[in-house]
Amino acid sequence: MSPTLIILIVTVVISIMGLNNPNLLYKLTMSPYAIREKKEYWRFLTSGFVHNSWMHLGFNMFTFFFFGQAAEQIIGYYSGGSSIQFIVFYLVAIGLSDVPSYFKNRNSIHYQSLGASGGVTAVVFCSILFNPLNKIYLFGLIGLPGFILGVLYLIYTINQSRQMSDNINHMAHLTGAIVGIVYSIFIHPGVVGDFFEKVASYKLFG
Repeated sequence: MSPTLIILIVTVVISIMGLNNPNLLYKLTMSPYAIREKKEYWRFLTSGFVHNSWMHLGFNMFTFFFFGQAAEQIIGYYSGGSSIQFIVFYLVAIGLSDVPSYFKNRNSIHYQSLGASGGVTAVVFCSILFNPLNKIYLFGLIGLPGFILGVLYLIYTINQSRQMSDNINHMAHLTGAIVGIVYSIFIHPGVVGDFFEKVASYKLFG
């Protein structure tokens, strides 16, 4: 079984358990205050395996399945075929994506966040960096090259994280994207030059 499917199945199982058990859901959720006061450091990781609704879970896992397989092949190729490397990358992305939120909200007893979005975003941007011209379809209808959608997403995420006008942890998304980009450069420094070369060859109406 591929690492992508293993992570997906584990996430779905734990998320379903959390949706049916509020106490378990809270215990696994990202709570900066609980981490600071009770030293519950596992929340940095476990928060990426629980979701607050079926729609939240479905959207994240659909995106993860679509991009995870591509990122898995890329990371496997540049790490000598190691499937463990992809799992490590994903877990690190989940953990790091919550770090900014922790420092910003560590004194807030009510702040909580959950979901795999930080790790999923890291996977998406890893895929985009290596394959910037591959089209991503919005709602299955509008196809945009990955690099264009990636830029638009970063602009939107930065803007929303500043406004804080909704209950979405946009900072985790932004951090996840950065982790995906940095890790991609780490395993293959030449990806930056390849990325810009491919983008330069793109013809909007070609």
